[in-house]
Amino acid sequence: MAIRMIVTDLDRTLLRNDKTISPYTAGTLAELSAREIPFVIATARPARAVRQLMPWLKFDGAVFCNGAIVTAGNEELRAYKVDGALEIVGAILNEKPETRLSVEMDDYLYSNMSPEQLGDWGSDYCCTPDFRETAGRRVEKILISSEGTPPEGWEREYAGYIPEGLYMQMSESTLLMVMNRQATKLNGIKLLAGHWGVELGEIAAFGDDLNDIDMLRECGRGVAVDNALQEVKSAADEVCGSNEEDGVARWIRANVLT
Repeated sequence: MAIRMIVTDLDRTLLRNDKTISPYTAGTLAELSAREIPFVIATARPARAVRQLMPWLKFDGAVFCNGAIVTAGNEELRAYKVDGALEIVGAILNEKPETRLSVEMDDYLYSNMSPEQLGDWGSDYCCTPDFRETAGRRVEKILISSEGTPPEGWEREYAGYIPEGLYMQMSESTLLMVMNRQATKLNGIKLLAGHWGVELGEIAAFGDDLNDIDMLRECGRGVAVDNALQEVKSAADEVCGSNEEDGVARWIRANVLT
């Protein structure tokens, strides 16, 4: 079946380690646009981080915040948000006050961490000790980390605070994401595919991390970059070159733009 839509993760997949793309990859994306093949980014990053840190990146659709926000062009198709965020973070801080917490709400970041601790998350940031700004509001996701427990133990440590209807997932072994169960990259891709009249079997998807596995398994061609986690490679149909080798673009050139 011919590929009629391209979906890719950003960090460690499309983007090189310095968060740029090469002229070769830029040219490949321009050729996709010229042939009217939708190009979609599916990322755990919020929209502002892409907009501010990668203003040169052009895309037709986006799955932001790991699936919480889905857009086609400038149109928001769906938002899968978390209710009761203040109650969740309040309970965590009451019993585990050392926990590092952040909340994404309306494309703005609220956190009890300093900007230096947050790293590369874009601007629009508010330091808050109690997250009262989120009272009665729906949020895109909650981010958890802890210095007192190794990352592999975070899901077990915080599971009791997460109500039904939400799920936890590690991101790059540095953050535990808490999200609406419907907020997944795959669900976002399904929305966009329906919007453009594309079948899942006509989509090629690229990724490197655990939150990419579902889309690699369900899309017509699931491709892991060579630097992906082994679990991701095992779930993919095939492996392309690494993010430092223009792996995504070279696969597209060989299999779509022939």
